[in-house]
Amino acid sequence: MSFRSGFITVVGSPNVGKSTLINAMVGQKITIVSERAQTTRNRILGVVTRKDYQLVFIDTPGITNPRNKLGGYMLKIALDSLNEVEAVLFMIDATVGIGEKDELIIAKLRGVKAPVLAAINKIDSASVSDIESIEARLSEESFVEQVIRISAKYGDRVPALERAILRYIPEGPMYYPEDMVTDMPERGICAEFIREKALRLLREEIPHGIGVGVDKMELRDDIYDVWATIYCEREGHKGIIIGKHGAMLKQIGTEARHEMTWLLGTRVNLQLWVKVKPDWRNNISVMHELGYE
Repeated sequence: MSFRSGFITVVGSPNVGKSTLINAMVGQKITIVSERAQTTRNRILGVVTRKDYQLVFIDTPGITNPRNKLGGYMLKIALDSLNEVEAVLFMIDATVGIGEKDELIIAKLRGVKAPVLAAINKIDSASVSDIESIEARLSEESFVEQVIRISAKYGDRVPALERAILRYIPEGPMYYPEDMVTDMPERGICAEFIREKALRLLREEIPHGIGVGVDKMELRDDIYDVWATIYCEREGHKGIIIGKHGAMLKQIGTEARHEMTWLLGTRVNLQLWVKVKPDWRNNISVMHELGYE
């Protein structure tokens, strides 16, 4: 039997479940999941390799109108990734329906040459009538090849979605080794783990102006030393991130270290600092430092 392979861009409004789906398909965590919108900032490849095919998923930032240079960078990444792929997967949140941001994406997708499949996610939390309403709206668009209902969180109908995507994947080489699940370097994943924990623990106390840079990683004997910095935009935010007697920063570090230990397969000594970089999301040099190329 011939081998098939191809690239699939996953697009959708913020917080629609793209990262959850890619983690589910890959079979392990490679991209952060948060209740906060706009958590994905860099394009992350999730590689799914089976016996006779390889699917390479590109996770994009949620498409939204940019308010700063970082937002503009994120939008460019999302739209650029619609080109040069074998298929596009458009995800919709069943609990929210098709809103203005989804309509913006639909307008962009009308000009895409690749086949577009739509996945209605979070069906476990939505009513049948809400789901049918979304399907009715999607049926008005001729570019939508197929609509699949899924629950990425619980894995419901995710295999069916994978089979549907495979129908549009041509014969091709194995682009990545079969044991590789992402092209994102370990340093980048560790930074994302820290940012995920900070977003979850700080909730609404700190806006989205959090960036994380892993300054250095060094293996000695059976332990990884990791030095990382959390960047915020205001002096007042620094105190909140550190917390009383350093409690919040310690908790962020403890939870992130747990994820890193699993990823790196060894004990981790994580050293965290917090620095203020005013308006860093409009500072190109700082964005480059944090990996937003």
